[in-house]
Amino acid sequence: MDMKTVLSTIDSEKVEYVDFRIVDLLGRQHHVTVPAYAVDEGTFRNGVAFDGSSLIGYKSIEESDMVAMPDPATAFIDPFVEAKTMNIVCNIVNPDYTSYDRDPRGIALKAEAYLQQLGVATAAYFGPESEFFLFDSVRYDSGPSGSFFHIDSEEAFWNTGKEGQNLGYKVRNKGGYFPVQPTDTQADIRNEMCTLMTQAGMYVERHHHEVATAGQGEINFRFDTLTRTADNLLLFKYIVRNVAAKHGKTATFMPKPIVGDNGSGMHVHQSLFDGDTPLFYEQGGYANLSQTALYYIGGILHHAPALIALTNPSTNSFKRLVPGYEAPVNLVFSKGNRSAAVRIPVAAVTPKASRIEFRTPDSTANPYLAFAAMLMAGLDGIKRKLDPREMGFGPMDKNIYDLSDAEKHEIKSAPGSLEEALLALETDHEFLLEGDVFTKELIESWISLKRGEIQQVERTVNPKEYELYYDL
Repeated sequence: MDMKTVLSTIDSEKVEYVDFRIVDLLGRQHHVTVPAYAVDEGTFRNGVAFDGSSLIGYKSIEESDMVAMPDPATAFIDPFVEAKTMNIVCNIVNPDYTSYDRDPRGIALKAEAYLQQLGVATAAYFGPESEFFLFDSVRYDSGPSGSFFHIDSEEAFWNTGKEGQNLGYKVRNKGGYFPVQPTDTQADIRNEMCTLMTQAGMYVERHHHEVATAGQGEINFRFDTLTRTADNLLLFKYIVRNVAAKHGKTATFMPKPIVGDNGSGMHVHQSLFDGDTPLFYEQGGYANLSQTALYYIGGILHHAPALIALTNPSTNSFKRLVPGYEAPVNLVFSKGNRSAAVRIPVAAVTPKASRIEFRTPDSTANPYLAFAAMLMAGLDGIKRKLDPREMGFGPMDKNIYDLSDAEKHEIKSAPGSLEEALLALETDHEFLLEGDVFTKELIESWISLKRGEIQQVERTVNPKEYELYYDL
């Protein structure tokens, strides 16, 4: 929709409130609600003022005035609010309406502009597969006198012996891929999520139970341009969380909420187009990939250690990135091989569906920053002609986890911790600064914020430490 269509819809649909949404540096959405009668053309021209000092990673208190500029193309009717409400995503600008260099959505838009400026392609398309868990309860605490977390799910394998009403059909550890009902207890909930996503303008492709026990699921929605896909991913998370709450459940996108079972990733499919022409396809090439696609892969894998500071930006991310849980810790590419960091899908793929899949990311990433960073890495690979085959990144068409120790030693690995990834970003970020897409100041702020999180986790006494050290 454009501005006039939005204003007409507010009137014709008898919308009572308009909810303007922004995202902070870490990727959490925030909103301010305005009565519909107060929204007019001036609102779209002048924006909505807010306090930037109250959001993580933005302004200090002496320069806190900021403006949220609505993008009418993102408007949809919120299905979770009692009074009829329209939601609209906004860009963040300075009080003088100049662009704000820490606005994640603005960074995504600049990455798309840089792509066109280079003349490499007219559009970059992204398609994330964001996995999640639906628990029946979650409890956690961390304080001077104790710390713990406790989760539960009616379908979890640890409840096979639960007293009271217990109907069996529990999902085995690592045994949750594609079971039918009644083992899959959440099919109706995912159906409802998909219906609401469709009503909000997303194109849902499929959904299913995922590998882990305790309610792991996945819903796939169709790819779109970089910024629009990031918008859709935040909308996706909003709908998943609110439908879960409606059914008395809680949704989490944490990469590793359960010890000893598969975690939740966000595999990101990517491709470049020149108008209607796919640039990643070449019949007869490896996996029918073009040289452009191979250079793009070279950029992703070359910069992967630094990228991972943005695509896997939590301490919990690295509890997922360990061997044995379908986690792509090896920096190689392969066709169809899910043990590689970059996979090239080959099943039922047409020229226009030719794409690469970066499997390392997870959903703790801010999608605007993560997608923009991936595009910048891929474009750097194209500019510098970084051929992954010449750089030792494969192709690796075998199960990497079954290789000998000597063979594994030749394969580069993803960072083993958030601190290791941040160190990589400190030394390798020039590719992000091209076209003024990212700024050095933003990268420094990101690293500082994330190191603060690391310190909080490292300085907190872990219950496991009692088990390991109490009697020493």
